[in-house]
Amino acid sequence: MSEFTVSRRQVLASAVAAGAVVATGSPAAAHDTAEPFPLGVASGDPTAHSVILWTRLARDLYAPGGLSRRTVEVGWEVATDERFRRVVRRGTTLARPELAHSVHVDAGGLEPGREYFYRFKALGEVSPVGRTRTAPEPWADPRSLRFAIANCQDFQNGYWPAYDALSNEDLDLVVHLGDYIYEYDPSSRFPDRRHVAPETPGLDQLRTLSDYRNRHAQYKTDPALRAAHAAFPWVVTWDDHETENNYAALVDELDSGAAHQTAAQFAKQRAAAYQAYYEHMPIRANLRPGSPDLRIFRRFDFGRLLRLNMLDTRQYRTDQPGTADFGPVEAGLGNTSGTLTGRDQERWLTSGLIGSPARWNVVAQQVMMSRTLLPNPALVPPTMANLDQWDGYAPQRERLLGVLADHRVANPVVLAGDIHSTWFSELHRDFDRLDVPPVAVEFVSTSISSDFPAAFDAPVKAANPLLNPHVKYFDGLKRGYLRCTVDRHGWRTDVRTVDSIETRRSPVRTQASYAVAAGTSRIVAA
Repeated sequence: MSEFTVSRRQVLASAVAAGAVVATGSPAAAHDTAEPFPLGVASGDPTAHSVILWTRLARDLYAPGGLSRRTVEVGWEVATDERFRRVVRRGTTLARPELAHSVHVDAGGLEPGREYFYRFKALGEVSPVGRTRTAPEPWADPRSLRFAIANCQDFQNGYWPAYDALSNEDLDLVVHLGDYIYEYDPSSRFPDRRHVAPETPGLDQLRTLSDYRNRHAQYKTDPALRAAHAAFPWVVTWDDHETENNYAALVDELDSGAAHQTAAQFAKQRAAAYQAYYEHMPIRANLRPGSPDLRIFRRFDFGRLLRLNMLDTRQYRTDQPGTADFGPVEAGLGNTSGTLTGRDQERWLTSGLIGSPARWNVVAQQVMMSRTLLPNPALVPPTMANLDQWDGYAPQRERLLGVLADHRVANPVVLAGDIHSTWFSELHRDFDRLDVPPVAVEFVSTSISSDFPAAFDAPVKAANPLLNPHVKYFDGLKRGYLRCTVDRHGWRTDVRTVDSIETRRSPVRTQASYAVAAGTSRIVAA
């Protein structure tokens, strides 16, 4: 297994298999692949001396066994050059059928702050080559860090030219904030983007481990997504659609068309969703198959420049207040026992913020933290709030912002996704007292392809100066990602958008750029 040789036949076989998937995107096209790496390779969760290397073996993506019922030995290599003339680490691992023949190699003994290349070998074939990078030493003082923020990639809603653009960026890292897959039944205006059917059509919902595995596998047949994974290490967290829209802990969707499940029934569904997520992500986590619990909140230090706190605001949250996703602001203000993180995660976050030695302290999570008042079409009351966001859990938001202010946490930055639109905001302990300096800034990334109703864009832009003056930038029309460049003196965020998701290829543009000077928590046009 120590010899990795790639023949012309193997390269051509891989190209033919990828081309078949690209041509139709249908289960039939991806049904039988010529090589065992049709889902590509990925890396993630980098530390100063290690990184997770991922792949999943498959011959038949949508067969119950995926490959076979036997365990397969997989070789892996890490090198400092992409031709693998200078291999620094190698080994073997096992791809087990009970984990869909996925592998997670925690490749250690690496040098800090360095670029590496990696690949796998199994069943006589060699995988595509991936590129990754370790983090700087915790006490190091790196000159800068450059990363992208992505989220919300509804396969059925369009193509992903944003990932083509992202894979060509000069980045250290990609941060994915959730909604990696969507759970809905097949329905798309693009014939080659229809979801593979679940075991029980009509629920508009995935339920079984096979359902979730097939959906993750289908998403990874997209060549742009595979390229983005192969180009950089990713740090990922989930939101709701990886399991079920707007679920909270063991409470399924509030307005689900299907009958509500008991907590025990939903725990079984959540266990399937969490296992499939783990099987398809380059994540460092301790999975217990069959368990509805999987801790994925974790922390990464990039020298003394930036601390990245990755949260999970779905698994531990209390149910949304009220009886609908949108409701009166007072419902969130009065939710004194409500939590998005659970008590243990909140304590973990608070401790990591107060004790941080970093110049910039990032809270990366799923839903918008900024108070966001929206005009009520019914007029009474005149405004409403999205209670699935932090507006539904206002007392906890007040506690967190209080920690940032009272302990003078250095340069706090909140990252979010979920809402399929771009929002840049200054965060205040009291959003009605804008004369008091903000305590943090927030950057909310638009979606890769998920829809934001175009009809809402103009009304929100018109309402923000009056209802949300702390919002410094908003756009709901464009899909894409954020590109962030951070150094000791400042933070710059570029809004990178594509012209269209109607085609696989579309130009990418920098639609806007905003900056934050260290020590200010003020967002200004760059």
